[in-house]
Amino acid sequence: MRTLIEVQNLKKHYQRGTETVKALDGIDFAIKSGEVVSVVGPSGSGKTTLMNLISCLDVASAGNLFINGQNVTKFKEKQLIKIRRENIGFIFQKFYLIPSLTVKENIELPLIFAKKDFDEKKTQTVMATVGLQQKDDIRVNMLSGGDKQRVAIARALMNDPQLLIADEPTGKLETQVRDSILLLFEELSRKGLAIFIATHDLDLAEKTHRIIHLQDGRIIPKVESSLY
Repeated sequence: MRTLIEVQNLKKHYQRGTETVKALDGIDFAIKSGEVVSVVGPSGSGKTTLMNLISCLDVASAGNLFINGQNVTKFKEKQLIKIRRENIGFIFQKFYLIPSLTVKENIELPLIFAKKDFDEKKTQTVMATVGLQQKDDIRVNMLSGGDKQRVAIARALMNDPQLLIADEPTGKLETQVRDSILLLFEELSRKGLAIFIATHDLDLAEKTHRIIHLQDGRIIPKVESSLY
C-alpha cells in the first residue's frame, strides 16, 4: 500500500484575544491507501481542525501536509480546490442532501460542480456499490436514515476520490444500520480507497484498522473511554 496522506509536525494556532489557542500542536501520522482510520477525542481535542486541514478546507500554521505525494501546505485556494476535487470525497453527519431531488440527482451533483459530463453507467455502478439499485427516482426525503447515508456515500464517490473523509458518519443511525455502513467502508477499502473517520462512537472506532487518539491538539496513547 502506498502512502496517501502524510502529516509532519502539523500545527494550527490562532489568536483569541490575547490567548494563543493551539488547536493542533504538532502531530505526525500517515494514512495508506486501503486503510480505514478513525480519529477520536473529547470535544475541543482538535478532531474538526484536523479534518479541515486534511480536507484542504483550512491551512496549517506550521508543519507539512502531503496528499498523494504533494506538499499542499503552502497551496493557494485555487490549488486546494483542485486537490479536493481530484482526491477527496466528503461524507457529512447531517448528510446535506437536497430533499426535493431524487436519489440519482443528489448523487450526480458533484459532476455538475466539477463540470463533468454525466455518465449513466458510472452512476448506476456507484449506486450498486452502495446498495441503492432501483432507487434512482425516489426523492431522498422519503428514504430511511441508512439509505440517506448511502446516498451521501455514493455522492462522495462520484469523482473517484482516493480518500474518503467522514464526519460522524453513523452518529444518527441505529446499531444495525451503523454496522452495515462500516461493512460498506470495508468493501471500499479493499478496492484501495483510504477512509478517515472522525467519531465519538468508540464501538465504531474499534472496528476500524487504526485509531488516532487526540487530546488538547496532540496525539496521545489510548485513553479511557470516559474522556469521550
